[in-house]
Amino acid sequence: MSPSVNDCEVAAVLGIQSMTASPRVWHGALVLSHAGEHALCWIAFGLAGAVLDPPQRRPWLRATAAVVGAHALSVVLKRLVRRHRPSDPRIQVRVGAPSRWSCPSSHATSTTAAAVAYSSLLGRRYPLFSIPVMMASRVILGVHYPSDVLAGGFLGGVVGRWAGARPNGRS
Repeated sequence: MSPSVNDCEVAAVLGIQSMTASPRVWHGALVLSHAGEHALCWIAFGLAGAVLDPPQRRPWLRATAAVVGAHALSVVLKRLVRRHRPSDPRIQVRVGAPSRWSCPSSHATSTTAAAVAYSSLLGRRYPLFSIPVMMASRVILGVHYPSDVLAGGFLGGVVGRWAGARPNGRS
């Protein structure tokens, strides 16, 4: 009998937690978790961009609105999908979560939307590095399965690309 998808996801979480079993890694993941809560750091970054880059104020505000929208969309989708967070007793849950629903990951969604939209405005790719880091942190903390963060990354990428597609406010 072959393992179920859920068995494979639990094994992936356990493997990732085993490979990252270090207080420093856990602390870093926890810091990222708090920074990404409700997309607040990404919203602040976008608003700062709007203030500090007046010629591109409207694109910064549009990108920031896209981050807010991506986060809100992920919350609505969680309630529709209704997938429970990891509950296998072998998984170490290292942070609280605002709901019991896990798919898609709102942290992965808002981080990806922000990284894609803001990297377009900055003309730099370095914000994209935050995507796999945030995605991994959610699995390391035991609050998401790998498919949750991949779904969030996909959703955020679509929204971020849409927001960054018109950097000068044109359709």
